[in-house]
Amino acid sequence: MKTEGAGYGVGRSVHRKEDDRYLRGKGEFVGDIRLAGMRELAFVRSPLAHAKILTVRKPAGFEKNVFVASDLVGVKPIVANSGLPGFKPSAQPILADEKVRHVGEAIAVCVAATRAEAEDLAAAVEVDFEELPAIVDMLAARAPGSPLVHEQWGDNVFLESRVEADLSEIKKTAPVVVRRSLRTARQCMSPMEGRGIVAVYDRRLDQIVLHTATQMPHIIRTGLAGCLGVSEENVRIVAPDVGGGFGYKGMLLSEEVCAAFLAKHLGHPVRWLEDRREQLAGNANCREHHYDITAYADKDGRLIALDAAATVDTGAYSIYPFSACLESAQVASILPGPYKFDAYRCITWSSATNKPGIVPYRGVARAGVCYAMETVIDAIAHAVGKEPYEVRLRNLVQPEEMPFDNITNKHFDSGDYPECLRRVVEAIDLPAVRQKQKETANSSVRIGVGFSIFCEQGAHGTSVYYGWGIPMVPGFEQAVARLTPDGGLELRVGIQSHGQGLETTLAQIGHEVLGIPLERIRVVHGDTAVTPYSTGTWGSRCAVMAGGAVATACRELGDRIARIGAHLLQVPADKVQVKAGLVSTGIASVRIEEVARTWYLRPQELPKDVNTGGLEVTSGYKTVRDTGTFSYAAHAVVVSVDTEMGDVKILDYALCEDGGVLINPMIVDGQVCGGVAQGIGTALYEEMPFDDHGQPLATTLADYMLPGATEVPMLRVDHMETPSPYSAFGQKGIGEGGAIGPPAAIANAVNDALHPLGVEINQLPITPHRILEAIAASRKRAAA
Repeated sequence: MKTEGAGYGVGRSVHRKEDDRYLRGKGEFVGDIRLAGMRELAFVRSPLAHAKILTVRKPAGFEKNVFVASDLVGVKPIVANSGLPGFKPSAQPILADEKVRHVGEAIAVCVAATRAEAEDLAAAVEVDFEELPAIVDMLAARAPGSPLVHEQWGDNVFLESRVEADLSEIKKTAPVVVRRSLRTARQCMSPMEGRGIVAVYDRRLDQIVLHTATQMPHIIRTGLAGCLGVSEENVRIVAPDVGGGFGYKGMLLSEEVCAAFLAKHLGHPVRWLEDRREQLAGNANCREHHYDITAYADKDGRLIALDAAATVDTGAYSIYPFSACLESAQVASILPGPYKFDAYRCITWSSATNKPGIVPYRGVARAGVCYAMETVIDAIAHAVGKEPYEVRLRNLVQPEEMPFDNITNKHFDSGDYPECLRRVVEAIDLPAVRQKQKETANSSVRIGVGFSIFCEQGAHGTSVYYGWGIPMVPGFEQAVARLTPDGGLELRVGIQSHGQGLETTLAQIGHEVLGIPLERIRVVHGDTAVTPYSTGTWGSRCAVMAGGAVATACRELGDRIARIGAHLLQVPADKVQVKAGLVSTGIASVRIEEVARTWYLRPQELPKDVNTGGLEVTSGYKTVRDTGTFSYAAHAVVVSVDTEMGDVKILDYALCEDGGVLINPMIVDGQVCGGVAQGIGTALYEEMPFDDHGQPLATTLADYMLPGATEVPMLRVDHMETPSPYSAFGQKGIGEGGAIGPPAAIANAVNDALHPLGVEINQLPITPHRILEAIAASRKRAAA
């Protein structure tokens, strides 16, 4: 039996199916849900970063509308441990009782008919504190004698991890040694839709139903059931339309636990919609890294060894399910990227501070790692007097070496990294840029060009996450493929779409296999009651893993369709193929709709040996190797830097990416361009600073700067399609790559522009203040 699509399958830029409802205002987000008797929640949040709670006084007459920790009977704290040796656990209380560990931590929850009334009630709650010294710097947190976030630990380190190597001889003999100290800012993920929750208790089923804006419904069910002390069959998670995720919607919230408890306790639905100040001031952050990195190279710029020490500010608590160790431990394994060298040493620390916890943001640790590695490559190029792209070409893994295991045993499946880089060098017209630099050498507005190249491991397998020892380990990704009685196709998947166009790409895969028209294919997701178990949407895994599961299920369904169709055509099953919605012999055919009607409505016409499983198939999928797929990209950017104003303008931006076989190139373009916008924010604008007392200083969007249409240039995107040998169609994960490359490329471009002035900026974001400060410091050194 052969199956074949009919023109709108893999590789076609099909318009997104879900956009029709979004553009017509017919989407349903958590904020659109209205239930009878629903009440609103508002939280009393800590104004202090570190303090003992002495007393909490409820407003007189409203005691039954205000809940504190002691009222949440039987509720357990959120715990996200790791099996990695030396990891120190933390317990995040649902409502703080003994002390608070960051500004914005929830202390009480108030229930009222409207949000305004609930907020008024929250303002009337009185809390007495004994303020404690706060620790806000991740490096100072590791120093002896610093204030302790969790006193029982004796220090502020969630985890220290090491990759050891003897570099003593290399240090003595390496012709070129470059060292950099680099820092990235703490950021806030900023999806258009914040977190939102509607909780209701179903008495008939004895089930808490939580409508929540999440990207991993099944994982949240597991964590929520554990906190509530109930069985998972007593919890149902429904994720309706979700307006962006970026990792921010991949964590279990104390607010979710509160809402679920209150819905059952009070007997009526409750809702909490996060406002932007809550999101910026009190909930999870991302990205704050520090690197001390030393590279050793020969006189031609070939890397010999790398020695790094990296610290990640993980905040006060280990966030469920990713834990506090994932980011820093991953730094050690991915820092080498696509480069070849002989010796590698890396020490990482996950530092606890009096700030909100961090969660993996688009690209996880890779944006920081890419920034650190690519900055060092440029430094080597300056040291040996070569163009930075030439040094990269000298050190990249070569296409004839694929598949390739790098120094940390990352298994690169396929690709041509040098060609990818050469394409953006050509696209940016490097000789013309260098000529422009010469022409403007005496101008106050200087021109710079920067490059970055990286790899993005996606579709992580069981062994990868089992190795991290965290509460979430992906197994076989499952999909359900079911024909309706009139020949439509339902695809049920455990992942959750929050902007990636998965309702379209998965339908395209179903169409590719069975040829059923796209308009007759429905993708069902986001409801633990009707979808197969999945760890959810994260790590650039959906097109590969869920796409592979859909393909596998549809092929098995196609075989069942073919056997019934062959019986109706009175030919052997191996003489037919499923094509363009038909079961065909090439001469005669029967429509898939007729096959469906036969199974559901005319069972007397079925063959005696029919598969009694019917026209519904559940199938699981893993890639051929458990090591994931490796997409990659090269970015090139030209900037101007105003040395009098500190202003940076992006003049040109080109990138080349290789995501393997692209299921829908138009959607890939959208993913890449959206990621680049976020990467520009990391490079130039986004920063959540804290003062010495742990107070967040950018708690509105007037203070927390996001790039907009005027800050994001027209992007030129080039696609290479090197198929992965390990996935169903050769596809690779592509969802995060756009955000990884811009910080490094832009930083290198700015530093290239400022290099003649003896200026190098090694902290993100590169703000006008930091540029002018660095120029002033350089002039002061020159005058001394």
